[in-house]
Amino acid sequence: MSFKVAFIGAGSLVFARTLFTDIMSVPEFHNIEVSFTDINADNLEKTRALCQRDLDANGIPVKIEATTDRREAFKDARYIVNCVRIGGLEAFETDIEIPLKYGVDQCVGDTLCTGGIMYGQRVIAEMLNFCKDIREVSEPGAIMLNYSNPNAMATWACNKYGGVRTIGLCHGEIHGEIQIAEVLGIPREELDIVCAGINHQTWYISVKHNGEDMIPKLLAGFEAHEKFRDEEKVRIDMLKRFGYYSTESNGHLSEYVAWYRKRPDEIKDWINLDNWINGETGGYLRVTREERNWFETDYPKILAEEPAKLDGSQRGKEHCSYIMESLETGRVYRGHFNVMNEGCITNLPYESVVEVPCYVDGNGISVPKVGDLPLGCAAVCSQSIWVQKLSVEAAVHGDVKLLKQAAMMDPLTGAVCNPPEIWQMIDEMLVAQEEWLPQYKEAIQAAKENLAKGNLIPTKDYHGAARLREKTPEEVAAEHEARKITV
Repeated sequence: MSFKVAFIGAGSLVFARTLFTDIMSVPEFHNIEVSFTDINADNLEKTRALCQRDLDANGIPVKIEATTDRREAFKDARYIVNCVRIGGLEAFETDIEIPLKYGVDQCVGDTLCTGGIMYGQRVIAEMLNFCKDIREVSEPGAIMLNYSNPNAMATWACNKYGGVRTIGLCHGEIHGEIQIAEVLGIPREELDIVCAGINHQTWYISVKHNGEDMIPKLLAGFEAHEKFRDEEKVRIDMLKRFGYYSTESNGHLSEYVAWYRKRPDEIKDWINLDNWINGETGGYLRVTREERNWFETDYPKILAEEPAKLDGSQRGKEHCSYIMESLETGRVYRGHFNVMNEGCITNLPYESVVEVPCYVDGNGISVPKVGDLPLGCAAVCSQSIWVQKLSVEAAVHGDVKLLKQAAMMDPLTGAVCNPPEIWQMIDEMLVAQEEWLPQYKEAIQAAKENLAKGNLIPTKDYHGAARLREKTPEEVAAEHEARKITV
């Protein structure tokens, strides 16, 4: 069996290597072609060297091509695995820090809220360029498997405007399934679970054990759980008020709705600082910086570690490799993917991206009809979908009015800021991110003029309600070692 897989954003060592390990754990894939591409030549070579060492140690005759020329990487590829972060940490910092000046306190800032909206502007502009290259040089009918956030916005833009079939992939629902199994005291494999909604706001709408509906038992189970009742306060509150548990982490979910992060003195009531993902201000930015610094400092040590085993024993749960395996071998796989709705969830907009159960085999990817979401869950999703739609159209057309309307409609941004503040904040972010927003050339010039006029709305010297210190590379290395011992 032979085909080509291209990884774009392959310089992200940990995630790219994880996905690569999964793919090469499929025995039939030991003769495929693999190409890595990234704009950072140094990180690209480090990832290539590590993954090639893994291949060689496992006696697999694949030779990885690494190139900064993405068209060369895409040439004749059947699958393009996308995990880029456009603008890198430099842009990501402005997604978090500028909104903080206006009182918008985000944990992650990569999916919705002000940071997610601006991230979408950068990512969509560049991913449409990827699509153009894929259409021109990849295998006809090539599929892009997208891990980049904001996942729904990027997947939507590529399917509607990019002309490339794009499947959005995320692992949020997998972690929640494990939690549900734990609070119920039932092995995961004995539970039949269905999730439906939108990326990072998907709901466990059906949880059954031997045909019995287990949803009525979830609230009491989570409230009684010694760990989750402290770490998942937002998710438990949403479960209490809407009747269904959300797939997304406490920190992520807290910034997608209007209620939990709008008052600085109340934020700590809803989050937990044992782990960034539970709601820390700028938590994902902090750990991303820490991991980058650790990678740059400890790469020689990482290279000296035991090679990954590619015999299936270290294969993870990410959907990517299982989709490829099913399409190529015909083995059936069921997972939750992000796809164009087109009537799958009947009370969400026809044109939107939904995260729903899908089936894969040799005939392709099938999307069953889910029907209506519970009404309250649909209402929460619908509000976010309109923010996504405005953001997608703004990014594609460089329409600054739509961009500012998206920020106004965003639940948390709208709860914290008034319209003049939102207008000024977006102007400031456009100027700060000029390098990555070619579609906004005229709007950025106008924003500069607006900001130069003076008489600006005063902003706050505010760094977040729950900020933690950034760890040193040595501290991060020690944590990695501790995790290995635990495993």
